[in-house]
Amino acid sequence: MKYELVSGLETHVELSTKTKIFCGCTTEFGGEPNTHCCPVCIGLPGTLPRLNKKVVEYAIMAGLATNCEIANISKMDRKNYCYPDLPKAYQISQYDMPLCKNGYIPLSNGRRIGITRIHIEEDAGKLVHQDGNTFVDYNRGGVPLIEIVSEPDIRSIDEAREYVEKLQLIMRYIGVSDCKMQEGSMRCDVNISVRPAGSEELGTRTEIKNMNSISYMTKAMEYELDRQIDILESGGKVEQETLRYNETENTTSSMRGKEDAHDYRYFRDPDLVTIHVGDEEIERIRALLPELPDKKRERYRSELNLPEADIQLLTKYRSIAEYFEAACEGVKRPTVVANCIIGQIFRRLENDDAKEKFEIPVSPVDLRDLVLLLDSGKIRMNLLKSTRADQRKGPWRSGRSGAEGAVRPVDRREPERRSGLPLRQGKGAQGPARPCDEGDARTCGRAAGGKNADRADPEAAVRQKDPVLFNLKKERRKSCGFHQRRQPHLFSGRKREADRGDHFPESFGHEGQHRPHVCGRQPARPGRRRKARSGRRRNHTRPEEKSGRHLPLCGEMVSKKSKFFGYPRKDRYSHP
Repeated sequence: MKYELVSGLETHVELSTKTKIFCGCTTEFGGEPNTHCCPVCIGLPGTLPRLNKKVVEYAIMAGLATNCEIANISKMDRKNYCYPDLPKAYQISQYDMPLCKNGYIPLSNGRRIGITRIHIEEDAGKLVHQDGNTFVDYNRGGVPLIEIVSEPDIRSIDEAREYVEKLQLIMRYIGVSDCKMQEGSMRCDVNISVRPAGSEELGTRTEIKNMNSISYMTKAMEYELDRQIDILESGGKVEQETLRYNETENTTSSMRGKEDAHDYRYFRDPDLVTIHVGDEEIERIRALLPELPDKKRERYRSELNLPEADIQLLTKYRSIAEYFEAACEGVKRPTVVANCIIGQIFRRLENDDAKEKFEIPVSPVDLRDLVLLLDSGKIRMNLLKSTRADQRKGPWRSGRSGAEGAVRPVDRREPERRSGLPLRQGKGAQGPARPCDEGDARTCGRAAGGKNADRADPEAAVRQKDPVLFNLKKERRKSCGFHQRRQPHLFSGRKREADRGDHFPESFGHEGQHRPHVCGRQPARPGRRRKARSGRRRNHTRPEEKSGRHLPLCGEMVSKKSKFFGYPRKDRYSHP
């Protein structure tokens, strides 16, 4: 016999108010145990609660966003039960006159999951089990909640997942909660029953309490579905009970028998007044709602013609969608903006928390100016991508704004530019290869007889500003008298030979081998070696190099263990 899943969810969402629902204590997450509570929180005799107006407003916003009817008159009730984390022995909630009712959430398959009610209530404390003891932390007690109760309309585990994800997205968009399930600000109680396929009669339900992860929720539903089917097929009967889920063993176990409404002995709270909400107030709150995710996605499909995968990523968080729309103003091709955000920005954000905050140094105006320059043909796509990378590394902090500050191309020689040393010239830079100037004392370490030899130490600024860069340049100056053709420039765009494990200086583990000279003569490509001409030796070595004496080009001793690969001919240099 085939069985059908019937499920409904009770979702608790902590509201993002600054204070608790009935007192002025903070709702900040964390803190030392029992430091965010007061006599009202723990229900000491003689205290009176006072309803937080912002809680009612947030609950109405949640009801409007989920297509609910808003009640003009509602009241608060006491839900009586005894548990260690509930010091008053009752919870202030709503029973027969909730604030919102008769809503729904549409799914991607065309079905609607009905919402029975949304009511406001206070949260309970927290039990901490440690070393065989149980401790109570009342910091969470009195934090405002809305409980969203769905109809038993869910028919598959995929529908349950989509329902929770959509609910979480809506609550984040309207700003009533951050819905961080790992912090307990959103958690679900899952009600499950099974019945023969095609039957209209509901089976006996069980409830899995306090699911704070969507993945664990789906695993618990799979296990409980199989368990109930096995019981029915073996001729047994499912008992109505409350269960807990064990993540380690992927099993459910009984906590207590499942209560019905009459077990809680609801009655109206005599300390709180009736809640009156006029139509004008409802319309004022409706005007505060942003564009909801479903409408935004439909607009992106019809007006911007974005791919479905991009739409899902851009609308996952409200901050990203607002950034995207601000960057798209006046742009002919919104897909380019979407590609920049998804391809260039997302890969630099570490996790979902960073994407939710979306605190990046590049403003939407800068990104828009870049895309406008691309549309006008002034820059190409590869320059736009490299500029985005440059903006993330820090040179964008030049104080310039708009296109002027945004389109500065990436300069891979930026460390040399900041150091004050002469820049490398050569193929791939800004002109032909420049021969080494023995008078350039800053480059060649105050070469003997140079015009800058009598200057103060030119390396002091570099050493003080960037010791790592100074040490690398010191290693490179050792190779001033020759150019190794199989070794690319230290700051070139190619992958260094050092990354492949050969031709490093001794400070990196290979003694006696050198980096190319700081003047930056462009070496040949790795793997290519010029064929020796007839009548010439392959490696030309000067007598000074054989003897290891002081070279006139550098002012540094050359290691005797160094190997010279094709020393250039004399006529390629201007010095004697």
